[in-house]
Amino acid sequence: MQLGPLKNVNKNCFTNRSKIWNEYLQHDTDDDYWKARNIRTHLTNIKPAVLIVGGWFDAEDLFGSLNTYAAIEQKNAVNNNRLIMGPWTHGAWSRGKWSSFGSLDFTANTNEYYQKLEHSFFTYYLQDSGTFTAAEATVFETGSNQWKEYTSWPPANVKKQNWYVSNENKLTFEPVSATGYDEYVSDPANPVPYMNTNKGRRNDEYMIADQRFASQRKDVLCFESTVLDKDMTLAGPITADLFVSISGTDADFIVKLIDVLPDTASKENGKEVAGMQRLVRAEVLRGKFRNSFSKPEPFEPGKITHVRYNLNDVSHAFKKGHKVMIQIQSSWFPLIDRNPQKFMRIPEADEVDFQTAIIKIYHDKEHPSHIEVYEMER
Repeated sequence: MQLGPLKNVNKNCFTNRSKIWNEYLQHDTDDDYWKARNIRTHLTNIKPAVLIVGGWFDAEDLFGSLNTYAAIEQKNAVNNNRLIMGPWTHGAWSRGKWSSFGSLDFTANTNEYYQKLEHSFFTYYLQDSGTFTAAEATVFETGSNQWKEYTSWPPANVKKQNWYVSNENKLTFEPVSATGYDEYVSDPANPVPYMNTNKGRRNDEYMIADQRFASQRKDVLCFESTVLDKDMTLAGPITADLFVSISGTDADFIVKLIDVLPDTASKENGKEVAGMQRLVRAEVLRGKFRNSFSKPEPFEPGKITHVRYNLNDVSHAFKKGHKVMIQIQSSWFPLIDRNPQKFMRIPEADEVDFQTAIIKIYHDKEHPSHIEVYEMER
């Protein structure tokens, strides 16, 4: 916060010595600079066997593994392309042991399971030895701590569901006769932090962090389901579908999917987890890019506007006795730089450009804000 706007980074830190930083600030839309760096468009005519490996808690590049796999599948009618997704941070699959992360206890060494598959992959395709019989998608299901095998990713036996935000901070699994909207004031001078702790560098445990600190804030909307009477498992993409209005001309939207543990939950991995609001997945969209990453558009103040965007995939079991929560906010600092909430090139913003905004999230019949998920069929 003491650093101020992004333009101060060069003045106070890099003194124009970082070529990449300067390029990133210069190219603040999806222009030719970024299109030339998008490997997915080039993943055609793939002949070798490919093993895509990723981690559900990869804070650096969860998007990359999922979408590299998807691009090869889409652009190559015939290919030998497999996916393995485990409960790992960036590169953690290469360690000798990985049986826990933060407050999560996986009950077994997930790397031993994976590295046997990796070894058989290389010996079979590089040394013509043994067999490689892994499924098309081998995926660790968080929440239940089970490895699952699927013939495709996303799995074929899933059903799209809409989960609706509603009156009185409720999250419903069926359409209801909701009315009106909920609102909050987003203040760039007091942004919502991404973690309830201060560290000198980014903490990748934010991807599973307890969100109770955020739910207590007035600038975070919380919508909670009733207690689940059966297990409910999600597998595949998540899409946020919001109807919003803002008092200014730009704002960020962060949507978080949360697993609310029972008040009776026992300790996990030596940590107290009773009542925890554990983050499952979250993503941000800078509102001016709601229709195009190449051609940003201002909001019309006060006008109800449709904002729809994708979160990364998930494989997670919400257990019986738990609840599901959706949180919506407009800052996530300092994981995401502050939005002045004024339509402009943010790398050029001065401190005086940052302004508060009234954000409204609608949930009436004509404007049913919700998230789309894919639930495993029983």
